[in-house]
Amino acid sequence: MSEAPEVNPTPAKTPEAHPLDAVTGGAFSAETSGDRAARLRDWLATSPAHDVLQEVFKEMNARDKGAARVVRERLDELRRAKDQDAIAVEWVAKAQALLAQPALNLADAAAWQRDAAKAGAPLSREPLAGFKAQLAERIKAAEDLQHRVQVQKEAAVLLSQRIEVLSTKSWKDAAAVQEALSADVARWQEQAQALTEDAAWPSLDARLAQQLTSSRDQLRVVWDAFVSALAVTQAAADNAEAALPPVPVWADEIRVGRGLPAELAADAPAAKPAKGDAPVKAAAVVLQAAQVLQPLVGTEEDKTAAIAGLRAALRQHGRALDAEVIQQMDALLEQAGDARGWKPQAVDAEREALIAKAKGLVDRPEGQTLGGRKVQETLRQLREQWKLLDQGAVPNHGLWKQFDEACNTAYKLVEGWLDKLRTESAQHKASRTTLIEELRAWGQSVKDSKDWKGMARSLRQFSERWREGGHVGEKLYAELQQQWRQAINEAEAPLQQAQKDSLQRRQAMIEEAQALGAAPALQIAAIKALQQRWQAEAQEVPVDRRQEQKLWDAFRKPLDEAFSRKPAERGERGSRAVNLESLSAHDRAVLEASQQLEAANAEGDAQKIRAALTALEEALRAAPAAEAAQPAAAAAPAAPVATDRPVKAVRGDDRPGMRKEAPAAAAGGRKPGPRQDRGDRGDRGDRFERPARGPRLGDAAFRAQREAQEHAQSALRKLTAQAHGEALTQLMEAWSKRDAALVPPAQELGKLSNASRNSWHAAVGAAAKGEAAESLLRLEMAADVPTPADQLSARRALQLQLLTNRKATDPRTTWEQDVAAVLAAERSDSAAQRLQSALKALLRGSK
Repeated sequence: MSEAPEVNPTPAKTPEAHPLDAVTGGAFSAETSGDRAARLRDWLATSPAHDVLQEVFKEMNARDKGAARVVRERLDELRRAKDQDAIAVEWVAKAQALLAQPALNLADAAAWQRDAAKAGAPLSREPLAGFKAQLAERIKAAEDLQHRVQVQKEAAVLLSQRIEVLSTKSWKDAAAVQEALSADVARWQEQAQALTEDAAWPSLDARLAQQLTSSRDQLRVVWDAFVSALAVTQAAADNAEAALPPVPVWADEIRVGRGLPAELAADAPAAKPAKGDAPVKAAAVVLQAAQVLQPLVGTEEDKTAAIAGLRAALRQHGRALDAEVIQQMDALLEQAGDARGWKPQAVDAEREALIAKAKGLVDRPEGQTLGGRKVQETLRQLREQWKLLDQGAVPNHGLWKQFDEACNTAYKLVEGWLDKLRTESAQHKASRTTLIEELRAWGQSVKDSKDWKGMARSLRQFSERWREGGHVGEKLYAELQQQWRQAINEAEAPLQQAQKDSLQRRQAMIEEAQALGAAPALQIAAIKALQQRWQAEAQEVPVDRRQEQKLWDAFRKPLDEAFSRKPAERGERGSRAVNLESLSAHDRAVLEASQQLEAANAEGDAQKIRAALTALEEALRAAPAAEAAQPAAAAAPAAPVATDRPVKAVRGDDRPGMRKEAPAAAAGGRKPGPRQDRGDRGDRGDRFERPARGPRLGDAAFRAQREAQEHAQSALRKLTAQAHGEALTQLMEAWSKRDAALVPPAQELGKLSNASRNSWHAAVGAAAKGEAAESLLRLEMAADVPTPADQLSARRALQLQLLTNRKATDPRTTWEQDVAAVLAAERSDSAAQRLQSALKALLRGSK
């Protein structure tokens, strides 16, 4: 045996590794998109530099956009972090400015956090997190101080009430509790002083600070009056000749101790002189407080304490004063800067109005009953208004009793509404709890089911029932909502897993579709099988409609592109397969004329296109001499001629007007010859003789000339529209410049008469005069184009006028004269736009 020569196999060429493949851990050499994305994620965990990230993204985006998305997200995060750092610097400066202020504005501090979050500042990162905590502490301290000030103010009111109550009891009881009461007053003063020394005091609302100061001064006045009256009472008890105290109860007690009759227990006639003395004593107390305020009127000194003292005296003795003294005190308070003044009659009128409102909550017309919540809110508002009135005027116990009774009567409606609400809330709670248990039981029953559509439908029904479960309290709803979320998550866990697996399968099918679409040969069977798999998957596992549509579009796109390439490739193959030598002279002439027409179409010159069209038509009509002599030669019998050319099927001429060849034999086996019994159909000697049809075209020549003519017609239409637009632009420019020489010729504007063009020329050349509002409306009606919104009413009025006037001319017949009227008027941008829009339609129709 002869030994065969040894052949060394050529080693396969190994593709060069990408320069960035080693940097990214082999991301560029990975086979699938998922592997590339996974390796890129591992590489991103090492925190690469920003410039390397940009380079990797640029290269990967050109290869695999899906895998490059991971790098793009990291770049976006870095960009956002950089932007957030720039924003953080600005908001750090604002926070430092707020914290540096001794008096923190709570509204500005709260707005800082809100505005910083809206601006996208990273409040969860330092240093903004630290400034956020500092501002929160300052706000909390200021709000706590506000609460303590309000409590201290209420404590002052309670102390004043305790002192006033002692004036209605025995002076000995007052003397017994004087020491304890004195300790309470001193403790209150110490607490008030501690509040003013608090670090957050400068941040306190000025209104609250003023109220605390007023409470301190009022308590001091009341306590000093109590101590002074008690001292006078003790002196009167020790010395029978001493003056009686100003407190009526204590004075009667001293008077009884001296053996004199009590004035409060005397008969009505005997009490008249005492009643006569009450206004004098009340006026003395009030005037004493007014003397403290009078010197301060018109000065810049603090008048808060003096105003509070006068108002306290008026509250205590106001009912014993006559109208003249009340009017004087009202004027004094207004001069001192207290806008409320002292108007007891006006306050009583406001109280009576509040009583009427409270009664009106119950006594309402039929069908206008208010709901329970509305009544509850209204009662709360009415009581707050009454409380404000009592703070600035003498209490009226009679009106208060009426008001309280009216409010209590109206509150019965609120109680009924609350009972109904509680009952409904209990029912709704029970129904929601039952629904949660039902959901859990259903979830256990379908745990092993594969009917994903049925599960999705049932879960949707459960969610709708939960939304329609009725109202419950916020706290209770939060508890039930937590249980519901837990139950619904457990029930839909199998469906979510199935949807996740289905999405992975669909992504795999999308990749298969991309591979099939990129294949050079279109595999119809594989595409049909893949589409059937997709439909089966879509029918089996339901997903969100928008997500499913996006996946379907991604799946269908490569296949549609592949099918759209098929006719073009087939046409290219057909054109490449044409053998010019096998074509007849006529076909070659038509084919060359078609190519010349396509070249003219590419140049975009209308004259060349028309000339090429004419040449193509002449080539179609021309016939070679051999083909022209064919009818004469067909009359003589011809012997069969041997030829080496293979016989091919001849394509019938399907051009309009061309005559088909007669069949060789009649259909149905009927014998040829004259038909019988057809009757006399007349002489056909004058029958129209059709001209001899041209020579038959081959398939390649026929398709080439048809496509060339279609492309030529399309190009001519585009050029005509372009020329029409240029002519309109030239006309608008001539109108704006009032230059008649710029008006385009009538041929460029369409089938326009020379008379109309001359009228337009004269209108543009003359000076502007008149208005063209009606002419513009007529043009828009003739062109059937929309009218601006501000002119719609005028257009409707003109249409109505044309309909009612029989002699009115139709705008479609006079639009050329209307154009001349518009061109003769003054030009404006809106009028030019409306005229150009109308002429586009009118001149297009006249071409």
